[in-house]
Amino acid sequence: MHDLVTLGEVLLRLAIPSPARFETARALDVQIGGAEANVAAACARLGLRTAWISALPDNPWGERVRRELVGHGIDCAYVRMLPGTRLGLYFLEYGVAPRPVHVLYDRRDSAFSRLTPEAVDWAPIQRARLVHVSGITPALGVHARTLVERIFDQVAVVSFDINYRSALWTPAEARVFAESVLPRARYVFLGRTEAQTVFGLDGGAEDVLDALARRAPKATIALLQGGDGSTVLDGGRVWRPTVRHPVQVVDPIGAGDAYVAGYLWATLGGRAPQEAVNVAATVAALKCSTWGDVALISPRDVEDALVGGPDVRR
Repeated sequence: MHDLVTLGEVLLRLAIPSPARFETARALDVQIGGAEANVAAACARLGLRTAWISALPDNPWGERVRRELVGHGIDCAYVRMLPGTRLGLYFLEYGVAPRPVHVLYDRRDSAFSRLTPEAVDWAPIQRARLVHVSGITPALGVHARTLVERIFDQVAVVSFDINYRSALWTPAEARVFAESVLPRARYVFLGRTEAQTVFGLDGGAEDVLDALARRAPKATIALLQGGDGSTVLDGGRVWRPTVRHPVQVVDPIGAGDAYVAGYLWATLGGRAPQEAVNVAATVAALKCSTWGDVALISPRDVEDALVGGPDVRR
């Protein structure tokens, strides 16, 4: 039995080294990234038994993705390799303030879009301690939406990251879907901007959490607030990190997924709510200090950062 099973798409990430722009780029840095796989990879690196369910093209790019995720410790035995399909792409341009980060997606007709419920082995999903999905997946099409709906119908403990993407659907569409599954969610994660964009929720963090709790009455809800930290509603109490980390941001992409991974790892490991919030914030900070979508961390990295050192490990 797996501690954590995730389902979602991985894209080939092609990043333009800063400070170059799309129009001046002469080289691209090649990595992979996908919200659910990012969570699975970080949790596997921290010691959880994880599996990722998806579809990849039956070609060298698909093999590269599978080998890389297996290298992080993920069980990829349930990934379907589909001939005649392609791997989705995303192009990343890093901004230097005041320029923002820009992302361009090219994922139409990817292998994952061909994954039907009939092609999925549901046994590991039904046996897992916890299944994690994000709002990106149901926005990808009818097949993908059906997969996520079936997970909520069949699985007792589901974690759901709102993960709104304006390139995939409208706020109204995202809200309708989210409100259909939130009553069954056990863990919910979203950013402060998503709360406003998708649900129209303004005000203080506790007010936002109270409003979300009416939509997700069974859930622990984490509101991620960027540089202002996070606020978590769990068991009727509000929790905030009691640790703060000075972070030199190398790459912010994937920080939200790292937070989710840290929180789920700590919770599945039996840590108290305050510890779980501190771990989540720490894993997110560690992710920002490394390049790529995946948090390249170990349990020792997390424990060292929680106690504030060492600056040099010998």
